[in-house]
Amino acid sequence: MKFIVIRKSVVLKCLLASLFFATAMLTCYYSGSAVVWSNQTPRKLPIYSVKTDEKVVALSFDAAWGADNTLKILDILTEYDIKANFFAVGFWVEKYGDKLKTLSDSGRVEIGTHSNTHPNMPKLSRDNIRLELETSMKLIQDVTGKRPELFRAPYGDYSDSVLTVAEELGLYTIQWDVDSLDWKDLGANDIAVRVLKRVKNGSIILMHNDGKHTVEALPVVIEGLRNKGYSFKTIGEMIYRDNYTIAHDGTQIRS
Repeated sequence: MKFIVIRKSVVLKCLLASLFFATAMLTCYYSGSAVVWSNQTPRKLPIYSVKTDEKVVALSFDAAWGADNTLKILDILTEYDIKANFFAVGFWVEKYGDKLKTLSDSGRVEIGTHSNTHPNMPKLSRDNIRLELETSMKLIQDVTGKRPELFRAPYGDYSDSVLTVAEELGLYTIQWDVDSLDWKDLGANDIAVRVLKRVKNGSIILMHNDGKHTVEALPVVIEGLRNKGYSFKTIGEMIYRDNYTIAHDGTQIRS
């Protein structure tokens, strides 16, 4: 009789342990903390960086407001013989289409969309998210003759709906893992130090075409990265187009 009681106790403990484990797994899944178990998250993520053994990085510039320094940035890219990315908002394209065409025709700049009106896109309906993307994509293609393949959400804000609609339109959603904070009007040296301290293989660096000290900082950033052994690619050249996963920190990994 005692033996049976012990066995029942063991079975009961096993059942309780199994129930606890199942509950914990479900909680982790729906809270996004499933990364503890699988190093991946159940919610959708954009690409923040790329896992690669190659010492390569990508420079990217968001273009939403002014344009006074845009062609100066292109001059610096040309001087150093490197490529970069611009993410352009639709209303910026309408106002500065001539500059966008110059960027695209240079062969040094890959153009992506940064939405059409720079809204907080997670607050939009799926139809309006699609409208934002399709409208801006058409504007860019009409000017450059090239259909954008990359998208960066305004303010870096995204949701599953935003990423799903972008994916349906054939867009890769791109974030960044190195923020220069040039939009805060930091000095050129402070911008360079931030970038050089945080960069790693496969990093995507965020800058802005109208930052107060961006043009001044850019040569320092480029030379500093080269001194560290890095070369430059566009984001489109650096990312994997298929057979990949996204880790919990947004790192794109070849499957």
